[in-house]
Amino acid sequence: MNFNNSVIDWKQVDNVISSSNRILLTTHENPDGDGLGSEVAMYHHLCDEKKDVKIINCSITPSMFDYINEGGCIETYNESYHLEWLKKCELVIVFDVGDFNRTRDVKEAVERFNIPVMNIDHHPHPDKNDFSYNVVDIKAAATGCMVRSYLEVARSAPLNKKICDGIYTAVMTDTGCFKYSNTDTYCHSIAIECLENGVDTNSIYQKIYENSSKKRVSVLANMIENISYELDGKFAWSYVTIEIMKKYEASKEDLEGFPDFIRSIEGVEAALMIFEIEDNLCRMNFRSKGNIVVNKIAKSFNGGGHAFASGAVLHQPIR
Repeated sequence: MNFNNSVIDWKQVDNVISSSNRILLTTHENPDGDGLGSEVAMYHHLCDEKKDVKIINCSITPSMFDYINEGGCIETYNESYHLEWLKKCELVIVFDVGDFNRTRDVKEAVERFNIPVMNIDHHPHPDKNDFSYNVVDIKAAATGCMVRSYLEVARSAPLNKKICDGIYTAVMTDTGCFKYSNTDTYCHSIAIECLENGVDTNSIYQKIYENSSKKRVSVLANMIENISYELDGKFAWSYVTIEIMKKYEASKEDLEGFPDFIRSIEGVEAALMIFEIEDNLCRMNFRSKGNIVVNKIAKSFNGGGHAFASGAVLHQPIR
């Protein structure tokens, strides 16, 4: 099955999922709202369908998303604990994963047992890939939108609040609270449906965007001091070093939203944020307001992503 940016037959997708009993759900390292929300929504649906299902990610879940991690349903991969369960897994579904390698240890375990993998994503993918079933729609504003489309076909029961919390989180975060250019009428219809099912949108917004730690504020202040402007101010970039992270005892979670902050500056059309991960290894995030396609730049560094939001890894010192 390969629906690579073509019309998706969700019934065919459901036939694969329905025929599997033990199912693993996962997303990329350093998970965001779209990946987490999508897998949580699918998890609660599959639980209703009496499937033996687990969410197992390669990275810990940021605390801002604790509200969808009810009962600790989002697990972090531990070989000694999860390997036996994975041995009898019949299907893996990965969400929002532009590159399967970004699931790290989970990918290694899945390949060890030759488990079929279904990819549900809105990032561009080549036709030749690592997936048994490739379900891609780059026009979808969020992977969460695709999950909602799947549930329209696969689910006979009404959506419940747990499912809606996940879908709303996915769509809200990947549309920048419905203000990015990828926001369409389907996104708003999903938001309405979630509100009708009891989702507390104000509470979710506050938990994600109005809960900055003092450590984050200190690192943000340093990042702002380091901003440089090029091309008559149309391009802006900055960086955060390991030294600064250690100084303020900050975590990856504290860096959320930094690229978008630079993009928001008046006159800036494209932004670059560089994060030093370790010696000779940096992560780059590109953002655009819509007039400059930045994933082409990311691809030149063997990265990728969306046209206006993409990333890459740089194997060299930050200075």
